[in-house]
Amino acid sequence: MKILPRIFAFALLLGSAGVQADSYQDLLTLFDEWRRFESPPLLDGAPDYTAPTFATRLVAFKNYRARLDAIDPDAWPIPQQVDWQLVNAEMNGFDFNYRVLQPWARDPAFYQTLWMERSDVPGHEGPTHHALTELWTYDFPLDGSGEQRLLADLSVIPPLLAQARENLTGNARELWIAGIRNIRQQRKDLDTVAELTANSTHAELKAMIEAGKLATDEFVLWLETQAVTKTGPSGIGKDNYSWYQRNVHLVPMSWEDEVRLLERERDRAWASLMLEEHRNRNLPPMQAARNAAEYDLLADRAATNLMAFLTEQDIVTVEDYFEPALREHLGQFVPAESRNFFMIGAHYDPTPLYTHFWHWFALARMDTEPHASPIRRDALLYNIFDSGNEGTATGVEEMFMHAGLYDGSPRSRELVWIMLAQRAARGLGSLYAQANEMTMEEAGSVHMDWTPRGWMKTEKDLLIFEQHLYLRQPGYGTSYVTGKYLLEKTLADYARLKELRDEPFSLRQFFDELNATSNIPISMSRWEMTGLRD
Repeated sequence: MKILPRIFAFALLLGSAGVQADSYQDLLTLFDEWRRFESPPLLDGAPDYTAPTFATRLVAFKNYRARLDAIDPDAWPIPQQVDWQLVNAEMNGFDFNYRVLQPWARDPAFYQTLWMERSDVPGHEGPTHHALTELWTYDFPLDGSGEQRLLADLSVIPPLLAQARENLTGNARELWIAGIRNIRQQRKDLDTVAELTANSTHAELKAMIEAGKLATDEFVLWLETQAVTKTGPSGIGKDNYSWYQRNVHLVPMSWEDEVRLLERERDRAWASLMLEEHRNRNLPPMQAARNAAEYDLLADRAATNLMAFLTEQDIVTVEDYFEPALREHLGQFVPAESRNFFMIGAHYDPTPLYTHFWHWFALARMDTEPHASPIRRDALLYNIFDSGNEGTATGVEEMFMHAGLYDGSPRSRELVWIMLAQRAARGLGSLYAQANEMTMEEAGSVHMDWTPRGWMKTEKDLLIFEQHLYLRQPGYGTSYVTGKYLLEKTLADYARLKELRDEPFSLRQFFDELNATSNIPISMSRWEMTGLRD
């Protein structure tokens, strides 16, 4: 039933016949070639990140850059101009990776191949290589074709890790030390793969799993041996950070702008939490789920109430795939002594966390209703989607609260403010780490000490995981709050324009139009939805 509208939408993107359509088609053709180029050639069966290959590819990259620059999109409809900006951002990302970030040379975690679960955003968080094994895409026990596919996937590990020893010439000490943890995790995950394929009779697959284990063990030992020689900083510095945000992630803010914003949101969250606690002082305290049965009941009620709220309060058009996507991720009971920050709150009321699971609606839309533009159909490279995906997921936590989601559960509002304070604190820590003004440990202390109720002091693995990710991927740690701010600005501009035009404002229309822009930076969604590009 939705095929014809999508075809019609694509026809609008192409524009009318003539130069305009040809020019946009030139962009689509270039994009297809660019994406094929961006994936490197193979060396001994693994992606080639060696210095000589990069030097050779740089010549070709400059040709793609010149071809894009020769396309003038200024007369195109705004959605087409946005597509040009997205391709431009990806090319800027390639350039920045080559000049500055260089994960293949500075970041051992870049060489992690095995991924057990699907990310909740369109691509994996942080830099990854081009030949990942996505174990979540397999159905166990494997059939013959599944065994052959897994064999081919895992065959990348030994040659890639051998190549990594030549490529990893950087001196970023903290990235190096923390990255060993990712490779150790891969070794554990290979044990899980061996267990899942224990009954297989495919001798080559079993041998490849063992070869992957050996290569991973040897790589860990090599990383540990080399670690003592690593003495340099891991952050990219303020100027590089600001350029990257503006030109790759299309976040119109500098390092200094982000510091001011995150300090403001941290303080606002703490102050608002104190006011909520005062308002609720005569209410009974929230009780955490004590066992699996209580948690399952709590989770089911929260999911049911959230979906009813979205529908009955006319928040967004609720598609058939929304609730199934949410219910696949309700979580399970965790003993109190093992709960991380998010699970502590979820055992009181998982609803605030489930609002952040707007992520899963977005991914289900990608799977079910791919965008008309090939440029937006899959994940943008280099985590360029972060302000759109993480910012919206964080933004709706507070927006839905203000729209009445917790009218029947006032203490749940406290959880929303705690979550915002935590995100602002961890983002601030990441900014100072990128500026090389704090170590990763010191950034983690900001993260931990400014999270209310001591909820980040209970589970060190989450703290390490988050600060390591944000050091690896500049801007990701702040994207939750910067994206939230840009979403609020978009809502304000959208509403003001409606008022100026004497048109009724509809929250459902706003979110439907936002969803229709797909998984792109909020600044681009705002331009498309309002016509404003200031």
